[in-house]
Amino acid sequence: MKKYTKHMKNEKGMTLIELLAVIVIIAIIAAIAVPAIGGIINNSRDKAVLADASNILAGAKIANVDGACTVEATGNVKCSQEQLKGHVENVKATAGVYSASYDAAGKIWTVVYPLISGIKNDKYKVTGDITEAKLNAAMEGNSTPVTGG
Repeated sequence: MKKYTKHMKNEKGMTLIELLAVIVIIAIIAAIAVPAIGGIINNSRDKAVLADASNILAGAKIANVDGACTVEATGNVKCSQEQLKGHVENVKATAGVYSASYDAAGKIWTVVYPLISGIKNDKYKVTGDITEAKLNAAMEGNSTPVTGG
């Protein structure tokens, strides 16, 4: 009997059943975590696009004050991508042509940024003219349409 107890105390390692149980538990955790992480990554990409559009808008305001943009007789302002180069940084090179404009009558800044159409999550989507108010609402995850500027 002493020999058997000594042998039992010396056993190290896991049985095949224990190993399979651990693998099943890890698989269940992975099945839950992977979709959640995918959603977080997509939300981050969408917010990065909105942040780029917001940076273009902020750069356009500065470019306008610096006199880099075109001011029309009506008071409307148009800032092309070329005019914004020194005022907007870190916008993706694959973004296409972006620009910003100001409507003097409505006192509303508008951004043209092609990557906005690629936003996947509905709560971050911006439809119609991309105004400052719509950008701010989208950054907060407000999917309800914003009227006006």
